Amino acid sequence: MSIAQKLSQLLLNISGWKAYSNVNPIPNKCVFCVAPHTSNWDFWIGKIGYTALYNVRPNFLIKQEWFKFPFNLFFNHVGGIPVNRSGAHSMTDAIIEKMKTLDRFQLAITPEGTRKFNPKWKRGFYHIAKEANVPLLIVSIDYQKKEVCIDHEFKPTDNAEADMKAIQSWYLDNHIMGQHPEKFGTIFSK
Repeated sequence: MSIAQKLSQLLLNISGWKAYSNVNPIPNKCVFCVAPHTSNWDFWIGKIGYTALYNVRPNFLIKQEWFKFPFNLFFNHVGGIPVNRSGAHSMTDAIIEKMKTLDRFQLAITPEGTRKFNPKWKRGFYHIAKEANVPLLIVSIDYQKKEVCIDHEFKPTDNAEADMKAIQSWYLDNHIMGQHPEKFGTIFSK
């Protein structure tokens, strides 16, 4: 066990959080659908939880505004990929190609695309997994239970609309609570 893994486990224990996975082993190439995303703390808790479990560094998408000096040094080191929101389609295509060509590429994406209330989830995470033919893993960060969970693999079908409803329903049916529950939006939100 590495120092980073031991430190991450210690931080989880001190803060009362736990991390677990129902998917073992984690595939070398996969997309993590991480929700809810209602706080900047989600990044830290998710990163610490994943390191405590696996001591590997999945990549993640983050808006390009965070890649200004000196923050770019940190985000590059921990696996950040800057996103220019005006060119989202070309970014999705580039990531699909990268996923197909690399032997190892794990990518964490928050489908809401923002910490604000957003009932219309972005579908990039879904399309990347489907088009690159890699597993889509459903991950929750639950502030009520204080748990980070890699729960299960979701197999995309040819019906994106039904698949998105099924993914969002899983979070609702399992009562997953973000730090700010009122900001967690799904297509079922009023």
